[in-house]
Amino acid sequence: MSRLRLHPTDHTSRPWRIHEIAGDFRVEDVWELPTPGGPDDLHHLAQQMADGKDSKAGPDGGNPVGRFLFAVRWKLGALLGWDKPDSGVGGRVETLRDRLPDDLRDGPRGPDFPAARFTSVFQTHDEWAAEYANQTMHGVLHVGWVPDGSGGYRGQMAVLVKPNGRLGSLYMLGIRPFRYLGVYPALLRSIGREWREGAARRSAG
Repeated sequence: MSRLRLHPTDHTSRPWRIHEIAGDFRVEDVWELPTPGGPDDLHHLAQQMADGKDSKAGPDGGNPVGRFLFAVRWKLGALLGWDKPDSGVGGRVETLRDRLPDDLRDGPRGPDFPAARFTSVFQTHDEWAAEYANQTMHGVLHVGWVPDGSGGYRGQMAVLVKPNGRLGSLYMLGIRPFRYLGVYPALLRSIGREWREGAARRSAG
């Protein structure tokens, strides 16, 4: 799975619109998604992630270890008050939609990702961004659609974060093993599996 992890410059070097909006966020992770397709397929991927099987299974992609780790995380968050409604988007932090230029604000918003508690910020032909916040951080899930170097296209996922002070920095450091061991491997496998199933259905239909 490490071969799918990309360097931050694979995100920052591209002319994404998210750079205009989240310039004060840092790039935490960038991943190549196993989702080969054509130039107009981002909307399929965005919708799959928002309401497909991997969404219904949760952000752990249905992996038992991931489910356990997420259960521990949400329980800890409840005990420490990290996830109270007033600590999220529209509470502790303003939504990034307030920063959108007119053309993005008036364009498609894109689907929300409720299983992972993300709400969509904007969607274009080749870019989709959704946000989440709690007491420790404000995060952005960014999915772009990029050439694959062989005439096709694929998804590329970046996670952008803005930690909330020292607590947020320690939190991000503490959950790093949890992300790499339990979350990302299961999520990427699930995205790839469901993409293949969806592509077969679209081809047959």
